[in-house]
Amino acid sequence: MNPKLPPIRLLLLASPLLLAALLAACGGSAGGDDDDDAAPSAKGVVAVQTVKPVRAAFHATVEAWGRAVTDPARSRTLSLGHGGQVEALDVAPGQRVKRGQMLLAIAPDPAARAAVAQAQSALTLAKNELARTRQLAAQQLATQSQLAAARKNLADAEASLQAQRALGGGATRETLSAPTDGVVTSIAVARGERFAANAPLLGFAPDHALVAELGVPPPAGPQLKPGQTVELDSVYGDGKPLTGTVTVVGQAVDPQSRLLPVRATLPADAALADGTAVHARIQVSDIAAWSVPRAAVLHDDHGDYLFQVEGDKAHRVDVTLRSGDGDPVGVDGPLDAKAKVIVQGVYELSDGDRVREATK
Repeated sequence: MNPKLPPIRLLLLASPLLLAALLAACGGSAGGDDDDDAAPSAKGVVAVQTVKPVRAAFHATVEAWGRAVTDPARSRTLSLGHGGQVEALDVAPGQRVKRGQMLLAIAPDPAARAAVAQAQSALTLAKNELARTRQLAAQQLATQSQLAAARKNLADAEASLQAQRALGGGATRETLSAPTDGVVTSIAVARGERFAANAPLLGFAPDHALVAELGVPPPAGPQLKPGQTVELDSVYGDGKPLTGTVTVVGQAVDPQSRLLPVRATLPADAALADGTAVHARIQVSDIAAWSVPRAAVLHDDHGDYLFQVEGDKAHRVDVTLRSGDGDPVGVDGPLDAKAKVIVQGVYELSDGDRVREATK
């Protein structure tokens, strides 16, 4: 053996077995990549949580937007059968009032008061004429026909006076009261203003007389018909959802909104102000679809999709969202009924990524 060789080289040459022992002690391996294939590490495996997809019934819906308004069939315009002048105005538009509450105080028109005075004079004259005719008839100086005519004149005078009083001409001051509990929707006169007979004075809407005036995209029109259920809520998000029924489906597109008009009932206890903006979902049919959690459904440039577990890998499945309201949602697509749907961890996945069930 050459005495000039370094000691470590002498050691390696002298003992191959010792070299193997040193490598093993240092954690080395002579197998290289073959050992990686035999025992893969956990790096690159995504921990996920899954659920099993099930078939379920969903309501197919058409979305609509609009507002709550007073039902035109139940709103009223208050007026009087005679003219007058507004002496007092005790309400404002939008004010809620109780049945019998005074809305307006009115001084009757002078012409109406004059008509009452004339009718009263005519009645007095008819009474006196009947009394005189009776005296003449008793003296056989008047015929029975003359007596009958006098009685008729009295009856006509009484009827004329009653009619004038019914028109309000006999009162020095008259009040217009609320016919029932409701809301004053408009006021057409001002304090001190004179008005003619039958002129509109106030608009009035009884309580619980609201309807929903909605608009839907024209292509959805063929799916709609009276009697369908409508779920409504305020666009401001306050209050519980309301349930109504479609009553009218328009057949002409509104030229301003470019939407098809639809009218729906609102429940009697709907606590909405006239004009409140609402969002509605009209139930047009029942459909069967895969029921999956909303968090499982993703969207990209190719559309909606989700992941199912195949073996130990994530498999992308393109789906169509059939019912997107609530949670779970309904989807259609080539799902495997036996493969679980990935719910948590989906944002980290690509098609074919390895996955493992996370410990809950």
